Amino acid sequence: MGSSSRGFKFVDLFAGLGGFHVALSQLDGRGVFAAEWEPALKGLYESNFGIRPWGDLNELESDTDIRREIPDHEVLTAGFPCQPFSKAGDQMGFADTAQGNLFFKVYDILRVRRPRRFILENVPNILQHDEGRTQATIVRMLEDLDYDVKVARFSPHEFGIPQVRDRAYFVGSLDGLDQFDWPTKHKDPTDITSVLRHDVPAQRPIPELTLRAIDMWGDFLRRSPASLKMPSFPIWAMEFGATYPYEDETPPGIWDRRPRWGLRNMGVRGSFGFELEVPVDQQKELIPSHSRRVGDHQFPRWKRNFIRQNREFYRENRSWVDPWMNQWQPWDFPSSFQKMEWNAQGEERDIDNFVLQIRASGLRIKRPSTAPSLIAFTQTQVPILGANLTGERRYMTPSECAQLQSLGDIQLPASDLDAYKALGNAVNARVVRAIAEKLLEGLNFPSPATVDNLKALGATA
Repeated sequence: MGSSSRGFKFVDLFAGLGGFHVALSQLDGRGVFAAEWEPALKGLYESNFGIRPWGDLNELESDTDIRREIPDHEVLTAGFPCQPFSKAGDQMGFADTAQGNLFFKVYDILRVRRPRRFILENVPNILQHDEGRTQATIVRMLEDLDYDVKVARFSPHEFGIPQVRDRAYFVGSLDGLDQFDWPTKHKDPTDITSVLRHDVPAQRPIPELTLRAIDMWGDFLRRSPASLKMPSFPIWAMEFGATYPYEDETPPGIWDRRPRWGLRNMGVRGSFGFELEVPVDQQKELIPSHSRRVGDHQFPRWKRNFIRQNREFYRENRSWVDPWMNQWQPWDFPSSFQKMEWNAQGEERDIDNFVLQIRASGLRIKRPSTAPSLIAFTQTQVPILGANLTGERRYMTPSECAQLQSLGDIQLPASDLDAYKALGNAVNARVVRAIAEKLLEGLNFPSPATVDNLKALGATA
């Protein structure tokens, strides 16, 4: 980037593992303040970067508090809490008093300290949240502080990193953004093997039930005819053989309408074709979980489409699907193992060629060119590497996931699961650096406002 921003000072709010710090220190920035409320991550941040973070920003209650505790700085960064805006949460947005209102604390710091640049990061759903009003509110408030603001979304795979993980970025400048351009996206192929370490033994075994589920879906892929194009919609095996109503009426609606009989005497079948000539309480156990939620008297269009597509797929392929079901009895597996998402259209159907992830939506199968999005993992959601990638099926290690977030060899939480969680919440340092390189140009020069003030002082001298 040259020396135009050498030596600038920055603050790192909601710092987590310090992705912003890694990126900006590579551009000769110097961190002067950080904030992170989680005690374990505060200690790690101090070990990695020499700054003991502030805890809860809500404790900075007044402008005086902000001036006293937060030093002058040229650049503010913040990956403010995303849960209020995420599709995975309740999407309460600013109404989430615990986390949604923390954007307003960022706003207060910008208002009081007036850094010349900022970079904010959040989940991409923030751009559509509340029909776009959330984004409009954020931009309007920042522009009211005299910042020029631009918004875009990027994913690490667009910068040569084998991970698809869209994020929204807001950048702002008090000096205008006429000379600012978003970084160019790369189209070069990526491969997860670039971050894998073959000298690291598997530290945590994959549960036997998970391995059986992988074998089950691997056999499903092997049995599928080569001439068959695998569906782009999620495979819901529990719909194979099911005939319960879903278009104009739903099982919960029928149970409310016929509380004594429910689906009996209707000649319909439940999950995997199971008979429903049983008491209502037992009927509810024989209907897929996605179709038995109390009060669902009309399914949304996307759910009706998925049910219809899966039933049509079964009717057209039951000659090989029925033997597969008879062998594996998928109804004995948890619901998440009864579903599969094939994200590798056109590839050889060997499940051990791929990166796998168990999610509520099913077993997700992805090409090694694009790893699953790192999220705040639960124990079951850590990506699993197929045996053909590493010699054995194993979980990705925290150090490999840190490479997917471009964090280098920073110290991570001692517990694997704590490390996975922190990495899932981290900002990708390479993406931030690419955005920051152009945004930070000119920081060694006085801002236009400062120049105007000096001219005014000279005129009155």
